[in-house]
Order: sequence, then C-alpha cells, then structure tokens
Amino acid sequence: MMPSQLNSPIPYNLFCLVFLMLYFHFVFVISLNQEGAFLLEFTKSVIDPDNNLQGWNSLDLTPCNWKGVGCSTNLKVTSLNLHGLNLSGSLSTTASICHNLPGLVVLNMSSNFFSGPIPKYLDECHNLETLDLCTNRFRGEFPTHLCKLSTLRLLYFCENYIFGEISREIGNLTLLEELVIYSNNLTGTIPVSIRELKHLKVIRAGVNYFTGPIPPEISECESLELLGLAQNRFQGSLPRELQKLQNLTNLILWQNFLSGEIPPEIGNISNLEVIALHENSFSGFLPKELGKLSKLKKLYIYTNLLNGTIPRELGNCSSALEIDLSENGLSGTVPRELGWIPCLRLLHLFENFLQGSIPKELGELTQLRNFDLSINILTGSIPLEFQNLTCLEELQLFDNDLEGHIPFLIGYNSNLSILDLSANNLVGSIPPYLCTHQDLIFLSLGSNRLFGNIPFGLKTCKSLKQLMLGGNLLTGSLPVELYQLQNLSSLEIQQNRFSGFIPPGIGKLGNLKRLLLSDNYFFGQIPPEIGNLTQLVAFNISSNGLSGGIPHDLGKCIRLQRLDLSRNQFTGSLPEEIGWLVNLELLKLSDNRITGEIPSTLGSLDRLTELQMGGNLFSGAIPVELGQLTTLQIALNISHNRLSGTIPKDLGKLQMLESLYLNDNQLVGEIPASIGELLSLLVCNLSNNNLEGAVPNTPAFQKMDSTNFAGNNGLCKSGSYHCHSTIPSPTPNRNWIKESSSRAKLVTILSGAIGLVSLFFIVGICWAMMRRQPAFVSLEDATRPDVEDNYYFPKEGFSYNDLLVATGNFSEDAVIGRGACGTVYKAVMADGEAHVGDFGLAKLIDFPHSKSMSAVAGSYGYIAPEYAYTLKVTEKCDIYSFGVVLLELITGKPPVQCLEQGGDLVTWVRRSIQDPGPTSEIFDSRLDLSQRSTIEEMSLVLKIALFCTSTSPLNRPTMREVIAMMIDAREAAVSSPSQSPTAESP
Repeated sequence: MMPSQLNSPIPYNLFCLVFLMLYFHFVFVISLNQEGAFLLEFTKSVIDPDNNLQGWNSLDLTPCNWKGVGCSTNLKVTSLNLHGLNLSGSLSTTASICHNLPGLVVLNMSSNFFSGPIPKYLDECHNLETLDLCTNRFRGEFPTHLCKLSTLRLLYFCENYIFGEISREIGNLTLLEELVIYSNNLTGTIPVSIRELKHLKVIRAGVNYFTGPIPPEISECESLELLGLAQNRFQGSLPRELQKLQNLTNLILWQNFLSGEIPPEIGNISNLEVIALHENSFSGFLPKELGKLSKLKKLYIYTNLLNGTIPRELGNCSSALEIDLSENGLSGTVPRELGWIPCLRLLHLFENFLQGSIPKELGELTQLRNFDLSINILTGSIPLEFQNLTCLEELQLFDNDLEGHIPFLIGYNSNLSILDLSANNLVGSIPPYLCTHQDLIFLSLGSNRLFGNIPFGLKTCKSLKQLMLGGNLLTGSLPVELYQLQNLSSLEIQQNRFSGFIPPGIGKLGNLKRLLLSDNYFFGQIPPEIGNLTQLVAFNISSNGLSGGIPHDLGKCIRLQRLDLSRNQFTGSLPEEIGWLVNLELLKLSDNRITGEIPSTLGSLDRLTELQMGGNLFSGAIPVELGQLTTLQIALNISHNRLSGTIPKDLGKLQMLESLYLNDNQLVGEIPASIGELLSLLVCNLSNNNLEGAVPNTPAFQKMDSTNFAGNNGLCKSGSYHCHSTIPSPTPNRNWIKESSSRAKLVTILSGAIGLVSLFFIVGICWAMMRRQPAFVSLEDATRPDVEDNYYFPKEGFSYNDLLVATGNFSEDAVIGRGACGTVYKAVMADGEAHVGDFGLAKLIDFPHSKSMSAVAGSYGYIAPEYAYTLKVTEKCDIYSFGVVLLELITGKPPVQCLEQGGDLVTWVRRSIQDPGPTSEIFDSRLDLSQRSTIEEMSLVLKIALFCTSTSPLNRPTMREVIAMMIDAREAAVSSPSQSPTAESP
C-alpha cells in the first residue's frame, strides 16, 4: 500500500468537521428572527418564578409558536398575551415593546404583578387595538400618553393604583369601544370630551373617587351599552338625557351620593336589562314608566329615600328576574300585579311601610326563590298558595302583624333553606314538613303565639344550623333527637313552657354557640357535659327551677361571653373556674342560694361590663380583686347577701361604673373616699349595712337620694344632723372620769390637749394663707387641680397681668411663631423665671438662664395638660386628645372655651357635671333626647371621654381599652337587661 493512500481520509474528515461546526454556528446565529431575539431579551427583565416562559427557545426560526405569542401570515408578531402567568418586574425598564414589535395589535399583561408606572413607550404602538393591563400593581397618574393611540379599541387598566383625573384627551380615542378602569384611585370629574367617543360601548369606572355630577354629555356616546360608575362619589341627579342611549342595557350607578327623583324618562331606554341604583339618596316616587321596560331583568333600587306606593305597572316587566326595593319609605299595599311576572325569582320589599295583606297572586310565581317582606306593617294571614311554590328557598316575613296559622304544607314541595316568620301574631302548631328535603338551615319562629311541641321532622333536621323558637307557648321536654344535629350552632327556645331535665346529651352539640333556655320550667341540675360545648358564646338558663351546684366543668367553655344563671335555686359555692372565662362580658348569678365566699378569680374577668350576684347567701369579705374589673360599666351588684368586713377602697378604680349595689349585707367601716370620686357613678346603694362615718361629700354622692344610705346607724350625710353616735349618752349623776381607769383618764386628757394645740396650729396656718397674695392667679379659680403624679411643677413669680403688660395685651407684634398647639409670644419680664401651669387660655414655658418667657395660647384644647411641662408626646397624650374629640361630639362645642367657662372643653364638662342640674344639659342641643336609650348611650360615651381626659396620665386607659369600652357601651345601650325586683339592678 502507498503512503499517500494511507493519509487520504484525514483531509476528508477534517473537512466534515469544519463543515459541521460552520453549520451549527450558522443555525445558532441566524435561525431566530429579530422579534424573537427581542422577546428573549425581554424575558431577562421579567421575573418568572413558575418558568412559564421557559419554552421560548432560541433555536426556533420565529417566536410564533411560543406561549402567549401570536403572529400574522407574514410571521410578524401581532399579539403578546401573557395573562395570568405570575410575572413581575417593571415594564418601564425594558426596551420598547412597540419599537421592536411594530406590528403589535394586542398587548395583554393582565393578572400579573407588574409594578411601576405604565410605560411611556406604549404611545409608539401605532397599530395597537387592545391594551389590557388590568390586575397588576401599576402606579402613577392617569396615562395621558395612551390617548395618542388613535387605533385603540379596548383600553383596560382596572385594579391597579392609578390616580389623578381622566385627561380631556380621552376624546381623541375616537375608535374606542371599551374603557375599563375600575378599582383604581382616580379622582375628579368625567371630562365632557367623553362625548366624542361615538363607538364607545362599555364604561366600567367603578370603585374610584370620582366626584361631581354625571355629565349629560355622556348621553352622546350613542353606542353605549354598559354604563358602570358604581362605588364612587358622584352627586346630583340622574341626567334625563340618558334616555338618548337606546342601546344601553346596563345602568350601574349604585353606592354614590346621587339624589333627587328618578326621572320618568328612564322608561324610554327600551333595551335596559339591569338598573342598579341602590345605596344612593334618591327620593320621591318610583316612576310608573319603569313598567315600559319589557326587557328589564334586574331592578335594584334598595337603600334609598323613596316614598309613595309601588307602581302596579311593574307587573308589566314580563322579563324581570329580580326586583329589590327594600330599605326605603314605600307605603301602600303590595301590588297583586307583581304576581304576573312569570320568571320572577327574587322579590325583596322589606323595611318599608307597606300595609294590607299579602296578595295571594304572589303564590303564582312558580320560579320564586327568595321572598322577603319583613319589617313592614302587613296584616292578614300567610297565603296558602305559598306552600305550592316549588322553587322557594328563602321566605322572610318577620316583624309584621301577620296572624292565623302557618300553611301546613309549607316546605313540603320546595327545598326551603331559610324561614323567618318571627315577631308576628301567628298561632297554631309548627308545620311538620319544614325540613322534608333536609335543606333547612335557618328557622326563626320566635315572638308569636305558637303552641304544641317541636315536630319530629324538625327534631331530625340534620341540615339545621339555627333554631329560634323563643317567645311562644311551646311545651314538652328538650327533645333528645336534637342532640344528633351536629350542625346546630344556635338553639333558642327561651320564654316558652318547656319542662323536664336538661339531658347530658346536650354536650354532644359540639358546634353550639348560643344556648338560650331561660324563662321555662326546666328543673334538676345542669349536666357536667355542658363543659363539652367549647364553642359556646352565650348561655342563658335564667328563670327556671334548676337546683344543685354550678358545675365546675362550665369553666371549660372558654369562649363564653354572656353567662346568665340567675333566678334559679342553685346551691353550694361558686366554682373558682368561673374566673377562667376570660372572655365574659356579662355574668348574672343573682337570685339563687349560692353560699361561701366570692372567688377572687373573678378579678381576672377583665372584659366584664356587668356583674350581677345579688340575692344569694355569699359570705366573707368583698374580694379586693373586684377592683381589677376596670371595664365594669353597667352594674356591680352583690346586694342582699351576707357579706361582711369593710368595703375595699380598690372599688374606686372602677372608673366606668354606673351602678354599685352593696346594700343589705353586713358591711362595716367607712365608705372609701375613692368610691365617692367615681364621676361615672349614678347609683350607689349602701343601705342596710353597719357602715359608719360620713358619706363622702362629692358631686356624685350629692346627687344621690338619702335612701341609698339608710339603715346604717353610724352613717351620716354631709349637711345633715342625723348621725347617730355609737358612744353611749352620759348618764346623769354619774362622773365618767371617776368610773374610768387611770389609763383612760390619761388618754382622754392627752387627746384633748393635742386636739386644742392642733386646732390653734391649723387656724394659724389658714390665717397666714389668707393674708398671702398669690404670685400667679390661675384663669380658672386660682386653684391647682389635684394630681397623682409628678408631671406638674409650677413656679411662682408672675401674674397674668404681668403677661398682659409684657406682651402688649398679646399683640401681633409680640408673636414669634405659630404652630399646631398654639401661638408663641415673646414676653420680657422684669426678673425671675418660672414654669407656671394654668389650665386656662395661657401656658407659660420657661427658658432656663433667661429672663425672656413665651406664653403659648390659642388652640391647645386637644393637648394633654402634662405636655406643657414635659414637652413629650406620649400614648397617654393621644388618649387625652381622643377624649377631647369625644367631648366635642357629645357637646357640640369646640375644644377651646371662653375664660368664664373654664378656658377649655374638659374643664367646662367637669364643672357642668358638678352642677346640680341634669347631666343631659351637657349634650348637644341638636340631639333628640326624647328617647331614654339615647341619653343612656350618650352618658356612657361621656364617661369614656372623661376617663380618657383624666388629669393624671396614669389613670387614662389604653386605646385598646377605649375601643372595648365603646363597643360595650353600644351593646349596653341597645340591650334591655332583665330586672329582678329584689336583687338584680336595672
């Protein structure tokens, strides 16, 4: 073989290798077109945690098959749809999409997490027709630059953080068909240039802050089909010009401030299908022209100020599916013509002033599912035709004057889930077929005159969650079948005639939150299984014949907020586990036979607003821990017991307490001065004890009747001479000195001598103080307020007249600065320097080592007193300011008052309370105080305000406590707690 033949394959193999390298290099470099290369570069600036764009391959010739990319026939990108790919980043930092994709028609970046401003370069997309940026985190002002896109048909940037006003340039988008910009922070009015958008079909601009009237020019958008401006702040009337919009199908304007009458011209918009005008302030009559809208499907005009009658012409709305006219002032009768609407499935007319009977024609609405006529003045009986409504799911007729029987077969032919017929005058028994199809969830038949037992079909209704039958004449025992209803969360059968034991099976209702069994004839003991109801929030078993001890297991119901065991025959001691129920707001144990001491653990119930324990056999001392119940507000009643010892001074910490009942016990000692200082106290009954000494001479006690202190032989009230001395009267012809021991004689003589010396000493001090002229005269009455801390250190040396002279009667020439807390004046004094604390108009601030002083005066009414001396803003300062705001709301007065009234609102209120007049004179004269409930609620808020404006910061509550007290005050004002003629306070 020749050597040349052996070496010939080498050049050939080398040639193949070079060819392959050149080929792959060629493919890698020039296979992907320019638009694809840009998109690959675009991905580098986008955060893609789910790798949704991982399939964008650089080896492809074009990006046309990539996810979210669409191309034309000439392989140019026309659509980029990245909707919902969990992408984030800022589009403003990327290269211009429009410049690199010139043929782009659709750009959809919606439902991602893009942030930053809407990119300026988007105005370069000269072929763009659809721009969807909804549901992102874009910020910035309204994108006026987008108004240059003359080809744009769909513009969406809803659910972002865009602010500012809609630019008048919006009128340049003459081809625009849909404008969807809801859920942003847009403000201002809708520009009149909107009239130029003749092709506009959809406006969705709800959930913004638009103001002003709805422009009549919007009626020139002749193609408009949907007008959605709900949840804004539009004002004024509904433009009559809207009748020009003959293509309009949806008029969505709810939750604005629109007012005036609903124009009758609305009946001329013949294609209307949805009218949503609810939650506005429309008044006047409901236009009968609505009956001309034969295509109308949904009519929502609830929560307005409409009056007059419901037009019978509404019966001509043959396509209507839902009609809601509730929460208005409509009167007259329910038109029977409403029964002519064949497909009606929802009819809500509740909370009006409708009268007369329910038309039986409504029983012909075979598609009716939701029917609510509650809170009206309807009379007559429930039409029997209702039991034939096969689609009926919710029927609510409560709070009317209906009478007669409940239709026997109601629920038999339908999947009834909610039935509320409470607060009527219905009689007869509970129908047996209410839960035939096991769909019933809510049943309320309370406050009627129903009798008989609970039907078996209801006892075994496993779908039932709330069963409310209170206030009837029902009889029988607590059904054992009820314990199988595992979904039951509320069992309310109070004020009936049920009797028998409470079976242990009650503990199987693990989801029960409300158990109200009061005012029946139950007897026996509370089963310990009650402790299994760990979800229980309210437990009321008062006014029955129950006996035995209160089970310790009750302490396991840690979610309890209201516990009422009063007016029974419970015996034994009170379990200390009751103190574990830290969520309790109401505890009533009165009128039983409970013995032993009051557990000190009750002091842990720091949310308690009312404690009723009167009429029992409690003994021992009053626990000092009760003074820890600082949220007690309505009443503390431990009267009619066998309590002994002294009254704990810690009860003076209950600064919100309104009523204190300690009467009819065996208490001794004096009344603590701290109780007399409770400004909130309206009633303090201490009668029939063994108390002695003087009743505290405080404004609260001065207003109370003397009967609150009667029956205490050693007690006297200031200003009277009915104090009965406990020292026996001297007997004639007997020398007490001779009969007493020598030690007694010595003590008596020394006591008399010390008393005389002390008397002379006190008289001398008073004489010296009267001769002394004060260096600074306070603007109130020259007295310092009592304080309990070290925040105040006023110095002497200057009078108010000195300040007037030094500042030129507080002239403008002496002003050196103004701020949020007042005005600073320069006052050059003759000599000396001082901190002067006066709670009137002027505050003095001392500059050390200088004879210049500044008087701060003016709008300081919100500032806590200690700020003038510490110059420190604390949480307690904020609480004080909040209290002043509350006083403003209550009194209708500004925080700064004239000098004759104390100089500030807090001082004026405290002085007014001390006056003998009624407290109600403090309240704003514009309030209607004819209702007792209003006065009570205002009084409770007044106490909270005074608590917040306590002179000492140490006595002010936290904001969390203030909120809790205000919530409790509201609940207390609207509730009407039961009363006991003997022991339980009103």
